[in-house]
Amino acid sequence: MSRADRRTLRISAVTAAVAVVVGSAACSSGDLADDEPLINRVGTSGMSLTLDGKPWWPVGVNAYQLGTDWQINVGCGAEVDLDEYFGALPPNTLTRVNVYSSFALNKDTGKLDFGPLDAVFEAAAGHHQLLNAVLARGEGACENGDFKGSAWFSGGWSEFAGEPMSFAEWTDTAVRRWGKSPATVAWTPVGEPEPSNCGSPDCDWRARQCPANAAAILRRFFDEVGARIRGLDPDAVIFGGRAGGGQCGSAGDEYTYVGASPGIDVLEYHDYEVGHELPGDRYNGLGRRLQQARELDKPLVVAELGVNAGSCMPLTQRHDLVSRIVPELRAAGAAGVLFWAYVPDPRPGECTYDIGPSDPLLGMIGQGG
Repeated sequence: MSRADRRTLRISAVTAAVAVVVGSAACSSGDLADDEPLINRVGTSGMSLTLDGKPWWPVGVNAYQLGTDWQINVGCGAEVDLDEYFGALPPNTLTRVNVYSSFALNKDTGKLDFGPLDAVFEAAAGHHQLLNAVLARGEGACENGDFKGSAWFSGGWSEFAGEPMSFAEWTDTAVRRWGKSPATVAWTPVGEPEPSNCGSPDCDWRARQCPANAAAILRRFFDEVGARIRGLDPDAVIFGGRAGGGQCGSAGDEYTYVGASPGIDVLEYHDYEVGHELPGDRYNGLGRRLQQARELDKPLVVAELGVNAGSCMPLTQRHDLVSRIVPELRAAGAAGVLFWAYVPDPRPGECTYDIGPSDPLLGMIGQGG
């Protein structure tokens, strides 16, 4: 029986499970009973996503800052009013959020403090929202700042590297703690993984070197981490996190080889050339990536769609552009799109990807059906 079939058979239990978890105000994400079933409302069916067993084309948003709490952690960017954020979205909106181990480190005591991240999952569940939790970042931003290169993907991820534990331990911790939240529908092990070797002291991307076995390194990583996540959450939906533009380990046909991993359910493409992405480069463009998704029979989500606005483009003009492109992406075979990126404090006087609380782009959220 396929993973999608198992989800379909278990959908009837979802409503009851959500009511039990959300209705218990005293129960945090980390307090769920060990014998409660893991039920994932989201699944895959060929090149499509499903929600509660029905076809689903999400139009969601990246909101990487949600776990920031300046009283407790260093965080990443500004604090967000969680109830205000989740309450303003249509129910069942997919939000991609950073859930890094650094967010669980108390900046004053140096000890673990899950409060800020618990609050994200609890607020999302309380407002009937859905989360794709990103566990780490390839560039190390908002973590310890260290680039995760070939040595890390070759096995360093299972070794202690500080702040405050190894990636392997953090993966186990996160899946055990939040995998049973009704808001948790997907995991992304690493955002934009690239198993390169640093060619300069600061690991500047222009000096990095890609080893000949980079694709094999990345494939093994996803095989092992995917199995680790599924050992704790058998119905987990795992996103690949790759930018899709020909980065080290994923160039050309390597994208297919790595994407065939059983540890990847959903392929990704990160689009910052909105209006010019189709078909794109013949080897690494979105058109080629969609063809590879068809070959693998897996969904491909445009997990980051970013357009600069503010001082360089009126917000209404950005909305008009994106509202034209999103249907084109859907018609081309993409399985959904997530806008980059929500911030509570947009900078209208600068040219940025900021999407603030009153941005017209938010009016498109959840309209995919």
